[in-house]
Amino acid sequence: MIDRPWLGSYPQGVPADIDASRYASLVALMEESFTQYADRTAYSFMGKDVSYADVDHQSRAFACYLQGLGLVKGDRVAIMMPNCPQYPISVAGVLRAGLIVVNVNPLYTPRELEHQLKDSGATAIVLMENFGTTLQQCIGATQVKHVVLASMGDRLGMLKGALVNYVVRSVKKMVPAFSLPGAVRFNDALEKGATRTLKAPALGPDDVAVLQYTGGTTGVSKGAVLLNRNVIANVLQSEAWNDPVMQKVPAGEQPTSICALPLYHIFAFTVNMMLSMRTGGKLILIPNPRDIPAVLKELSKHTFHSFPAVNTLFNGLANHPDFNTVNWKNLKVSVGGGMAVQAAVAKLWLEKTGCPICEGYGLSETSPSVTCNPTTSIAYTGTIGVPLPSTEVKLLDDDGREVPLGSTGELAVRGPQVMAGYWQRPDETAKVMTPDGFFKTGDIAIADERGYFKIVDRKKDMIVVSGFNVYPNEIEDVVALMPGVLECAAVGIPDEKTGEGVKLVIVKKNPDLTEAEVRAHCRANLTGYKQPRVIEFRTDLPKTPVGKILRRELRDVKK
Repeated sequence: MIDRPWLGSYPQGVPADIDASRYASLVALMEESFTQYADRTAYSFMGKDVSYADVDHQSRAFACYLQGLGLVKGDRVAIMMPNCPQYPISVAGVLRAGLIVVNVNPLYTPRELEHQLKDSGATAIVLMENFGTTLQQCIGATQVKHVVLASMGDRLGMLKGALVNYVVRSVKKMVPAFSLPGAVRFNDALEKGATRTLKAPALGPDDVAVLQYTGGTTGVSKGAVLLNRNVIANVLQSEAWNDPVMQKVPAGEQPTSICALPLYHIFAFTVNMMLSMRTGGKLILIPNPRDIPAVLKELSKHTFHSFPAVNTLFNGLANHPDFNTVNWKNLKVSVGGGMAVQAAVAKLWLEKTGCPICEGYGLSETSPSVTCNPTTSIAYTGTIGVPLPSTEVKLLDDDGREVPLGSTGELAVRGPQVMAGYWQRPDETAKVMTPDGFFKTGDIAIADERGYFKIVDRKKDMIVVSGFNVYPNEIEDVVALMPGVLECAAVGIPDEKTGEGVKLVIVKKNPDLTEAEVRAHCRANLTGYKQPRVIEFRTDLPKTPVGKILRRELRDVKK
């Protein structure tokens, strides 16, 4: 174990290490909760509550259905749905059958879906009917033999379910025509499975639980192999980290978390779904976080304590006129991850809710959480916080040597949450793992003497102007402080004189904001080579469904 100076920054009661051997598998963790919290609400969706007992019975039935198809331990099952009760039921069913979850982004194009299905070797897929046409266009090129089709109203009861499905299909026209012969409806699969007996497979910590494909913001999408013990460790690390503030939830009040991040993303998968399962919490499922008025309308109906989100969602909510229709007084922890939290957004969120955003950091390859600010923080720190229990972090130079304190280096992580490697890509795994077991993240960071880390940027996003390193995050943070700026992104573009120049793309909050005002602000706050050569105004920024800004697309557009 390397020296861990950050332990001195831990809140009282947070342990230095967690015991990841506490559960043999995620199935053991879930089944303990099914028994212990049977009468509690596990999920709330469109006004319908689903109890832990319901999830137990329905996921068992789904596991039996999958086994009845002839799927055997280690086979891969893709799940392609927005946030709805069918998602956690499917995940629990897949795992209980001894199979491997392949989380799929439902907004994938046929090309992207085909790549992931072929790469993972998935032989079955559970998907929302809205995306049936996407699968139809690529299924012939994959190994998928079994298709289970869900619809939005499946678990809402006969009357409400039929109404919701009618609206989705006929009014909003969100289900394009498709043909998937032999596909079985989700509710029918549960009915079939309910008549069978589950053959519980022998599962251990080193069995694969999830193939989590990297976002593809850089290079080809690869499957991070997450073992049962990787996800269990991160659930227990997150629980220990949140405990100092979650202990303040009044006795008799069920801990409740907002799940606006998509469950196919590892942040929500672990920190929302699995952590809530472990603590007997209630999860409010938000199917479309981009519909800010609908999100606020749903939140206004609930008392909630935990809200993991990305910077763009915090920003969109805090700037919406309906923000104050929600009671934020019970909020104990706001965790920011997925992308850098901007100082201006953190300041506004704290002013409006009284609950600071605790920025954290993680990756698909680390199940995901690596570091986080203490949940007892009373203000935004501008850092990604300190490493979680049982986690070691160091900064490396290009030759793999640790850099001295105060120097920037590539952030490398070792801990029980670190993946086993990339699915069937030993060459890619070798590129990112050091001989002593550290995972090289590709992110450039700096640390202080207290063990707080700050990401300066991704290796590949760095802009080199006349030999000087320019980090887009720094420029974006400076520009985001302007009152007239809603969002912004900085990228490198070719420049004949300097090699690269800075291009700044801005979404206005104030329509009267001018390029001259932005340039004056940049001159006042950034040294010459960091100032943008090109400034472009747009109505929105290209983003992944999780809300990460796709800098790659801003670079690709020839302006």
